[in-house]
Amino acid sequence: MVAAVAMETDDSGNRLRFQLELEFVQCLANPNYLNFLAQRGYFKDKAFVNYLKLLYWKDPEYAKYLKYPQCLHMLELLQYEHFRKELVNAQCAKFIDEQQILHWQHYSRKRMRLQQALAEQQQQNNTSGK
Repeated sequence: MVAAVAMETDDSGNRLRFQLELEFVQCLANPNYLNFLAQRGYFKDKAFVNYLKLLYWKDPEYAKYLKYPQCLHMLELLQYEHFRKELVNAQCAKFIDEQQILHWQHYSRKRMRLQQALAEQQQQNNTSGK
């Protein structure tokens, strides 16, 4: 009985840890949040920097839960002291934010063109197959 209660408590603790880390890792996709952390000195705290070694989120079994995959790139960059120091500058965060927006715009246009080309190819295949 005691073992069952302990295992249930351990499962709920693991679930809570998973949810908290998932939320935190996804917040790293926001350059303004990174700037906030840098300005308040979190990146100077060795314990916090050590906590940032959450690179197991890159494994497919964990990454499949992420809505904002760019957070993985930010997590990787946060392993470097120089990047952490640069984030104190609001212009750095603004630049990262602008680059993300440009990437999304380019990706959306490219994806739309690919979908149109695929639809045209399928239409040609249907007309030539008749």
